[in-house]
Amino acid sequence: MNNKLIIKRMSLSELKESMKWVEEEGWNPGLYDGSCFYEADPNGFFLGLLENETVAMGSAVVYDEQFAFCGLYIVKPKYRGLGLGLQLTKERLNYVGNRITGIDGVVNNVSIYEKIGYKSAHKNNRYSFFIRQNLTFSPNLFPLKDYSFEQIVNYDQTCFPAKRNNFLRCWINQPFATALGYTENGKLFGYGVIRKCINGYKIGPLFSDSYLVAKSLLEGLCINKEGAVFIDIPENNLLAHRLVEEYHMKKTFEVMRMYRNGFPKIASDKIFGITTYELG
Repeated sequence: MNNKLIIKRMSLSELKESMKWVEEEGWNPGLYDGSCFYEADPNGFFLGLLENETVAMGSAVVYDEQFAFCGLYIVKPKYRGLGLGLQLTKERLNYVGNRITGIDGVVNNVSIYEKIGYKSAHKNNRYSFFIRQNLTFSPNLFPLKDYSFEQIVNYDQTCFPAKRNNFLRCWINQPFATALGYTENGKLFGYGVIRKCINGYKIGPLFSDSYLVAKSLLEGLCINKEGAVFIDIPENNLLAHRLVEEYHMKKTFEVMRMYRNGFPKIASDKIFGITTYELG
């Protein structure tokens, strides 16, 4: 068999179809995650074909001239170990160029990622918990779509290394999602989004100036929801782990956040929940 991949860009319809692969892998993305990341960079999604069969896929979302993030990396099980994933990865890295580029990599594969230039930053841990009934909706919370979009983008950029206007516009307005901000005297002190997933709900991002604001956002987001909730918490924010203890969360998975071409400057102490593992 010729193991040379034919690599092509993914259309939005192909991306939606490929989310079935994600479900088969046991991942748990939001129902509209793919569409929103596609809004961020329609050219950043790749398929690998072998003898007219799609056998691999991956994303490389470029946000601006300085930052990109790779994810959605899957090779069909029967084609693993043939070097196909590396071919796809080289194509994606060629696309992102010299930008600082992040991944959330499987911990067991860290040494593989190091060989292509990635360096470890910290672990991101996925937790699950079940919504309890005695939740409080703070009077400081409001629907994020009613707030100044420019201020939302500016706040988001303290926690994310680039302006992601197109992504955020889609993310906070997606169906089956709730997006809330926390303000005092008109100033934004944090925001969060909860969205419906294949299984239960997922909170992300959860960005906040303080633990108490993060807690208020988490409770407000969970009101009127039922079932399991998942949140991906960075290990380097110790205050975020108070949420784990207070809401009796159970750790279900971990990944290693890694970067190549340097590390971004972001306010790690404000990141109580990242946006998502799967796509970037």
